[in-house]
Amino acid sequence: MADVNRSWRLAARPQGMIKDSDFAWREEPVPEGLGEGEMLVRTLYLSVDPTQRGWMEMDTYMPAIGIGEVVRAGGVGRVVRSNAPGFSPGDLVSGLVGWQDYAVMGSTGFVAPFKLPPGVPPTMALSLLGLTGLTAYFGLLEVGRPKETETVVVSGAAGATGMVVGQIAKIKGCRAIGIAGGPDKCSFLTGELGYDAAIDYKSEDVAQRLRELCPKGIDVYFDNVGGDILEAALGNLAMRGRVVLCGAISGYNDMRNTRGPRNYLSLLIQRGRMEGFIVTDFAAKFGDAVREMAGWVAAGRIKDRVDVVEGLEQAPAALRRLFTGANVGKQLVKVSD
Repeated sequence: MADVNRSWRLAARPQGMIKDSDFAWREEPVPEGLGEGEMLVRTLYLSVDPTQRGWMEMDTYMPAIGIGEVVRAGGVGRVVRSNAPGFSPGDLVSGLVGWQDYAVMGSTGFVAPFKLPPGVPPTMALSLLGLTGLTAYFGLLEVGRPKETETVVVSGAAGATGMVVGQIAKIKGCRAIGIAGGPDKCSFLTGELGYDAAIDYKSEDVAQRLRELCPKGIDVYFDNVGGDILEAALGNLAMRGRVVLCGAISGYNDMRNTRGPRNYLSLLIQRGRMEGFIVTDFAAKFGDAVREMAGWVAAGRIKDRVDVVEGLEQAPAALRRLFTGANVGKQLVKVSD
């Protein structure tokens, strides 16, 4: 085992787009002692998620990352040593490993690590069969509650969560329309993922295209973006339409000045519903959801795609990719083999 634990620590609260100077690189000895119920985990892959930007700035559904603390991040790693019942050296686990080579993890708590099911690749455990896929599953099916033949519109549709939402909508017999940036991403949606149509927000009038593609209105809008695109969707909501608030990446670099949609009264006129959620609300049902999605994978009914950046050193740059739209699918950082 290497005798150095490399890590990124939060050095300053970001203002706007994250900068390298917001972080400090540390090299320290690998932790030796383990308390009762703890394990030492060697990080293999890091999950890169928009919510990390919020964690760096303020308290959200989790406390803000403290200045000087390892940057919080989910990931997959291999157990090196264990003082935790049920976990042995060699086990692959998923949990909050952080931007570092080695993490000491407790086996209990709000975000307790769990062992990967046999045969599930680490990358898929952080994407389709991880919290990303579960977010899509529960957000659409439990919050959006689509019915067969309804129209589901997804923003950020070529991203980690969006790409799964549209595929589940199709499995459930719905029309799926994705909003993404650029012709390559739109082709990915309609070509590889089976979306019925795609809107390029970089070159098309989103509100106009929604009116053209959804003449009877939007039954379920799954929002990963917020801002102007949320307003465009609200402006074409069907009667009794549902808006699922999953994220608002367009405002994450200026969260204290984020404004709500100006046309929120569309919900009143259309008797609509707009509801937010956090995926851990449905933790008791995670096992059933993973089993159902694994069945879809085995049957070839749903596809996964990951975008991997190599090296822990690249973690800040990988997070920036989410806000520039450079990634397609789930953004990961490979830390070690």
